[in-house]
Amino acid sequence: MKIRDAKKEELPLIRQQRVDAYSIHTDALPEDHWNALKKAISSDADTQPGVEVIVAEIDGEIAGSVALFPANTDAYEGYVEELDYPELRVLAVDPQAQGKGVASTLIEECIRRAKEKGYDAIGLHTGSFMKNAMKLYQKFGFERLPKYDFEPADDGIIVMAFRLTF
Repeated sequence: MKIRDAKKEELPLIRQQRVDAYSIHTDALPEDHWNALKKAISSDADTQPGVEVIVAEIDGEIAGSVALFPANTDAYEGYVEELDYPELRVLAVDPQAQGKGVASTLIEECIRRAKEKGYDAIGLHTGSFMKNAMKLYQKFGFERLPKYDFEPADDGIIVMAFRLTF
């Protein structure tokens, strides 16, 4: 597996891959919530200054990606105050590549980059319906940070905050 920064021309593919990966949750979400999530994960928020879009390649194909937002960035369109540590967002693995360690490798790369920049923590948010993602984050030692949770659609679905301190 090769980890590298995404190329600008790969962003449309990466955004579609996010939608494909997250679509497994459509049955757990009201239609309006899914439509809002789909819009958010395929938006150009990942082109803000300082955001690093990182891909994992297997056999020359993009198997997954993640966006690492710098500290003190509005990563969630005003839902959360700007935090003083980087945030990993929109972690997605191509459905064909799931179970091959892609997500773990991308998380490890985000942690490595945050440490390299001198941070002592990294954060993330994930939907309360993403049970497997939460298990993975907790395996890495991420801890819940409920004071930064938010409910974007007023439908009972909470976007839960986590932080890993190194």
